[in-house]
Amino acid sequence: MFMQKFHKKYAIFAETSTKILNKEMELIPSFAVDHTNLQPGIYVSRRDEVGGEAVTTYDIRMTAPNQEPALAPAAIHTIEHLVATYLRNNEEWKQYIIYWGPMGCLTGNYLIMKGNYEPAVVRELMLKAFQYVADYDEEVPGTTPATCGNYLMHDLPMAKYEAKRYIKRLTEAFCCEYPGVERPTAMGGRQFFDA
Repeated sequence: MFMQKFHKKYAIFAETSTKILNKEMELIPSFAVDHTNLQPGIYVSRRDEVGGEAVTTYDIRMTAPNQEPALAPAAIHTIEHLVATYLRNNEEWKQYIIYWGPMGCLTGNYLIMKGNYEPAVVRELMLKAFQYVADYDEEVPGTTPATCGNYLMHDLPMAKYEAKRYIKRLTEAFCCEYPGVERPTAMGGRQFFDA
């Protein structure tokens, strides 16, 4: 009896999995960005509507992917803590901040905000936030075993260096338009996707 139920449930699972695997998946918008030509800047990654409210995800790109080294994990971790602290305490903007955190590729951060602001507006906020990091000389907030999942992985001097470097980049050349890329197509019309 048990084995019959198991086989029936497995058959349903296998059928559902096959349908999902054979379904043509939508291309994630960030995978349509040419990362070989992407420069540091601020880009609109996506615009959504949640509960009737506009929500925008910004790509806060600090380094040129695949052209220069990614940020050191300890430095971007410290930047995450300091910029999140700054944004959530900024009287003008804190009510619009939903999320701030590093990209898995360690070339920048994502900022998710209520509203639909152009990158030039977000640039001014980022210049202030990164100046806060560049000027910071105290204990980094949230760096105890109780307040951080990896409290030993912080590097304030390198975070300050990267913050100054990013300020210079935003000041000297402001990039805010994604370069596009065409994806190769395999036999049968299926596209290859980066992960």
